[in-house]
Amino acid sequence: MPLAPASLFRGRHFDPEIITLCVRWYLRFSLSLRDLEEIMAERGLRIDHTTIWRWTQVYGPEAQRRLQGQIKYKRSTWHIDETYIKVAGRWKYLFRAVDSSGATVDFYLSDTRDRQAARYFFQKALNNPDNPDPRVFCVDGNRSYPAAVRQMQGDGELSEHVRCRKRRYLNNRIESDHRHIKRRLRAMQGPRTAATAWRTIQGLEAIHMIRKGQMLGITRRNRDA
Repeated sequence: MPLAPASLFRGRHFDPEIITLCVRWYLRFSLSLRDLEEIMAERGLRIDHTTIWRWTQVYGPEAQRRLQGQIKYKRSTWHIDETYIKVAGRWKYLFRAVDSSGATVDFYLSDTRDRQAARYFFQKALNNPDNPDPRVFCVDGNRSYPAAVRQMQGDGELSEHVRCRKRRYLNNRIESDHRHIKRRLRAMQGPRTAATAWRTIQGLEAIHMIRKGQMLGITRRNRDA
């Protein structure tokens, strides 16, 4: 996990290495906050589980921000899909995209899965300087994606040469990639607010990208070193 500048840890009672380790373990592995509290206690560190949660809310998004500009080249074919997550007892939609090699392209949390939500997601991904210009969008049967693509092409936000391919089983790659994020969110028993959900997802996606070897200087072999 990328270590943030020392100024971000000012006022903390624990070393940055300890904070970073707790946040990475919580976002990466199926550990509860109380599991981590116990693990740290076995190492002679008394850290309350609520403290670890607060660290996650601060430094998870910071890890995602610090990946910007440090990501390996992505391919121009994007596999796009949305999945369901529950926040405070209500279902929300997590839009996600990976390229043809499985590298994470972008993600977006929405209350709806309509054309406007799809358009917001495309705009977010296209405005990400780490992403190349797309050539092909591979989507499932959700008609919101082709509608959003046509609207953006008509408004000049998207090249007319971008193709939107819709075919059964075409999106197995992204559906498989959803599993890590959903599995970890289920183990956390669901965020209580949309704000905490978004901060948690940012951290989860950042650690997932590092695990997949997307960060410059990191491969799948040395990602956990």
